[in-house]
Amino acid sequence: MAEQAAAKPVGGGNHVVKRGECIESIALAHGFLPDTLWNHPDNAQLKRERKDPSLLLPGDRVQVPDPRLRQEQGADGQKHRFRRKGLPSRLRVRILRDGEPRKNEPYTLNIDGRLSQGSTDGDGVVEVPVPPNAQRGTLTVGQDEKDQQKFELRLSGLDPVASITGVQQRLENLGYPCPASGELDEPTRSALADFQRACDLEATGEPDQKTCDKLAAEHDA
Repeated sequence: MAEQAAAKPVGGGNHVVKRGECIESIALAHGFLPDTLWNHPDNAQLKRERKDPSLLLPGDRVQVPDPRLRQEQGADGQKHRFRRKGLPSRLRVRILRDGEPRKNEPYTLNIDGRLSQGSTDGDGVVEVPVPPNAQRGTLTVGQDEKDQQKFELRLSGLDPVASITGVQQRLENLGYPCPASGELDEPTRSALADFQRACDLEATGEPDQKTCDKLAAEHDA
């Protein structure tokens, strides 16, 4: 692959990344803001190679510093409220049918047992806050049962596009059947060629830089 070196675990921190973890979920587990870890000097190589804090490879190493004691002043005999800073992650999904966005359609979203409802926007997009450690979800779009689309969402475990598994995951998510074998096998080459043809790229079946860039852009659109 064009970035084969980056497809190997990087970083030298004290936390070894497990499948499904990202900077936000690691920060949540250790009581930090995501930026505290992402911008830590000891994570500079990780940040440079991965570029996106939500896309870590199992085996990457993240430096998690020791927590620092913070003192706050307050008058005796009174109640004091402290709010922990932090923002949820955001889930963004664009829903298409026959290549056209499902605009202003009602949806129901179940994230790890928590239900929410709303409507897609004018571009067929659902965008909602979710916990950084969310694992799975089910998204149902459409009001009439015969007109509904249902999607099973895996909200963790997306590998960097520089890795074979990252390529395979994105192809599968975009509708190009491609089991995540971790090998550049015949099903992967076939799915890549189909994707390349659909994007007016040379259908080589190889995950070259141009193809990986287009794959990442289409997946995140």
